[in-house]
Amino acid sequence: MNTVKDYLPHYTVRDYFQWEGDWELIEGIPYAMAPSPLWKHQRVMSILVRQIEGQLENCPEGCFVCQEVDWIINEDTVVRPDVVVVCKRVEEYLKSPPEVIFEIVSKSTAFKDENLKFSLYEREKVKYYAIVYPDLKKMRVFKLEKNKYEKVFDEETGSFLFQVTCSFLIDLEKIWKRV
Repeated sequence: MNTVKDYLPHYTVRDYFQWEGDWELIEGIPYAMAPSPLWKHQRVMSILVRQIEGQLENCPEGCFVCQEVDWIINEDTVVRPDVVVVCKRVEEYLKSPPEVIFEIVSKSTAFKDENLKFSLYEREKVKYYAIVYPDLKKMRVFKLEKNKYEKVFDEETGSFLFQVTCSFLIDLEKIWKRV
């Protein structure tokens, strides 16, 4: 017996670059991205980037932070994380796993961020996956240990040190007081 999945179209990166609007492509299935994120989401993203950029500014190894960049994982998967930290030069598109990914959760993205992207980032061996909840004023951080994510931080206050090539600290109080 055939399943619905057997009848779904399967798209590739080539198709993805032809589409208008904002999309992600995960294992050949297109996901429409929500309209422009709400103010709180954008503020959290800006403050995160500013905190990280300030700490990576003098990184001798060449670590960088970027927001909303396409990560081409393979021929049928392209995602656009809210914020990534990479410790390598990137030309046009990110084509290898970043060291850290931050997804800023909204009601419309929660299921995808907590499940689909969690599994995808774990499978692709992203060292840290941070899920930020502006409405709850909370951040959860998962670290890849033996090819599985382990929760290493789940707090509303305090700070977390991301230990990558050039480590950086996220101070939640500095985020929440500016949102």
